[in-house]
Amino acid sequence: MANAATTGPLDRAWIAARIPHSGAMCLLDGVEAWDETRIRCTATSHREAHNPLRSRGRLAAVCGVEYAAQAMAVHGALLCAMDGAAAGRPRVGFLASMRNVMAHVERLDTLATPLVIEAERMSGSSNTILYGFTVRGEGRVLLTGRAAVMLDASAVIG
Repeated sequence: MANAATTGPLDRAWIAARIPHSGAMCLLDGVEAWDETRIRCTATSHREAHNPLRSRGRLAAVCGVEYAAQAMAVHGALLCAMDGAAAGRPRVGFLASMRNVMAHVERLDTLATPLVIEAERMSGSSNTILYGFTVRGEGRVLLTGRAAVMLDASAVIG
């Protein structure tokens, strides 16, 4: 995987300008590394008291799915930028399904270290992409799974 630093600063501001999530809902802090099939991002928002995914003051491990989904969106933006697309904004997509999601902890907000979110494009076509993902923290695996992303759903449905 390429080091993100070789392509310029891929920080929270860069991410927020390229994914549909803004403000507090942009959960990722930066991109550590990426290539055509994989991405590794970091996040500290799991420790924030005002994280929009918290419920009753807690951030459940399953919320790591949203962190992974945002990493997938950032990966799409990077691929678009690599192909010369305007502003590196990826096509609109949504999670069509989640499979084999395994949480190895109950909560994310109790972790002191940053989260490391990895996503790998396993297969894809012009309208769907299958990613595998892993969320890590404190030197251990916290959440794993696979996600099917559907792009331009209106073209498929309409």
